[in-house]
Amino acid sequence: MSSALATLSGRVAVITGGASGIGRATAKLLAEHGIRVFVGDYRLRPENLEPFRSLGIQATECDVRNVADLQRLVDSAANATGRLDILVNNAGIGMVKQITEVTETDWDNALDTNLKAAFFGSKSAIPHFLKVGGGCIVNIASNAGLLPRAHDPVYSISKLALVGLTKSLALCHAKDRIRINAVCPGPVGDTGMMNDDLDAALDRTFAEQQIISASPMAKALGRMTDPAEIAAAVLYLVSDAACMVTGTALAIDGGKSLGVPPK
Repeated sequence: MSSALATLSGRVAVITGGASGIGRATAKLLAEHGIRVFVGDYRLRPENLEPFRSLGIQATECDVRNVADLQRLVDSAANATGRLDILVNNAGIGMVKQITEVTETDWDNALDTNLKAAFFGSKSAIPHFLKVGGGCIVNIASNAGLLPRAHDPVYSISKLALVGLTKSLALCHAKDRIRINAVCPGPVGDTGMMNDDLDAALDRTFAEQQIISASPMAKALGRMTDPAEIAAAVLYLVSDAACMVTGTALAIDGGKSLGVPPK
């Protein structure tokens, strides 16, 4: 273990949407490096009970659309340990609909989950960071936060705004030694969002190959990004190795956001 990663031991992290996919992979990786991890998710999964217990990960129900739920999650972690160092705003939902099909409820669910939760989660965490002289926030955005996508405009809006929130808060709180970065994944396999999309397809195998083919490196490797690969980026961003990294939007999308790939 490098010295920058070794210094993570004893720090405290809150991860939203941590019961599956990227959130679960991140929770486990951070815990393996000595971080005390508190997970919040609207649906806890029984298969996590034993692996979370063995790593000391505490999981509680949390609807991130509810500001009071978020506040309780963050405060409970800080109160239980006497500190808070890391927040990973990971909870998110997809929305594959054109604007003419989007209802007000659809809009509210997407923006409340993907954007509002990150804003108010950060608002809850920052006072605790100030008490320990700094902290780290990582927002899990999307390559849709780098380039808008035609098939899911509301989702793209939420992630573009999340990247903007990342940069704005990073600028605001650098003076407080609080670093705020975004990770922009896609396509990532074995996540709730991806599995829902594939399960809804008429031909799951064909749909999966289409998704892989849209990302040049994914196509070259014949697979999607693994949640563990996103978790590794989060681990770096919250470590002292990234002490000068703030306000970034790190694309981990196999080059999908670069532009039109060669034929």
